Amino acid sequence: MHVPDGFIDAPVSAATGVVAAAALAVSLRGARREQGGTSRASEVERGGERTAPLAGLVAAFIFAVQMLNFPVAAGTSGHLLGGALAAILVGPYTGVLCVSVVLLMQGVLFADGGLTALGVNITDMAITTTVVAYAVFRGLIKILPRGRRSITAASFTAALLSVPAAALVFTLLYALGGTTDVSIGKVAGAMIGVHVLIGVGEAAITALTVGAVIAVRPDLVHGARGLEQRLKLRVNGELVDSAPQRPAPVRGSHRKVWLTGLAASLLLAGFVSFYASSNPDGLEKVAADHGIDRTTEEHASADSPLADYGVRDVEDARLSGGLAGVIGVGVTVVAGTGVFWAVRRRRDSSKAQAA
Repeated sequence: MHVPDGFIDAPVSAATGVVAAAALAVSLRGARREQGGTSRASEVERGGERTAPLAGLVAAFIFAVQMLNFPVAAGTSGHLLGGALAAILVGPYTGVLCVSVVLLMQGVLFADGGLTALGVNITDMAITTTVVAYAVFRGLIKILPRGRRSITAASFTAALLSVPAAALVFTLLYALGGTTDVSIGKVAGAMIGVHVLIGVGEAAITALTVGAVIAVRPDLVHGARGLEQRLKLRVNGELVDSAPQRPAPVRGSHRKVWLTGLAASLLLAGFVSFYASSNPDGLEKVAADHGIDRTTEEHASADSPLADYGVRDVEDARLSGGLAGVIGVGVTVVAGTGVFWAVRRRRDSSKAQAA
């Protein structure tokens, strides 16, 4: 759903740029709290130590999986947006930053998503998906039984709904600043219809990933914090919750999870991506069918050596795409981890000054 330059006019693009900048500023502040982990001082440090590298890994994983377009209908494909996955794994504020880092890397290095439309893409793909998904996730967690299966089920539903929500937001932005005379009703019907199907794929990927992490390290999943089942005690003939128990210390380092995740990201981007669907994604298909793409402008990074997810001057298509994917994962994990380490250092500096 990467919006290219030319789809949305300059005033609306500028307005979404302001919205995106404000959201990123709020997310930077919120991410400092999320990287604190829990309220206990010792656990705060453990939370910060593991959240920064995990957030960078989540950004790289989203980049990798977004290269894997999957077929959803005749002549149409879809790919992960990632807001739900990021929000549930590392928190909504950190999730907005994760997806934004991915979008920035894609726009600058791979000519994917317009640079003048970066505010549109962050508003649509990072903010909307993360906010909608996390709100749905938290709402479901409150009414479902406590447990890992509930977290996985809530992850599936949250991801499923976040994708058509993003399609609706794009439609609204196009109604305000679209550069072609196209019926908004037709755009809305086509966008939401195809993105409901894409949402099923998003939901499956999100639920499988969250479930896999919970199976090995539930303490690393932000959405699973505070969901421990309390023991019941019988007092005067009535069952009541016992006092909260201090979580048992987690043995082992997060390093194994991080390395496993990085290896999976490199494998997906460097090898599996070659077998992804070559059909246009939902937005591209709708744009072509309804004439929205008539005003598409050439990307400012069209001359990038990595444009269109291939390495310039490498003739073999498999090798070219694989190298581009590996480079993309590497750059994204470095950029993402750097951002979140900076957030953590700012948090630690603020704590030191307050002390």
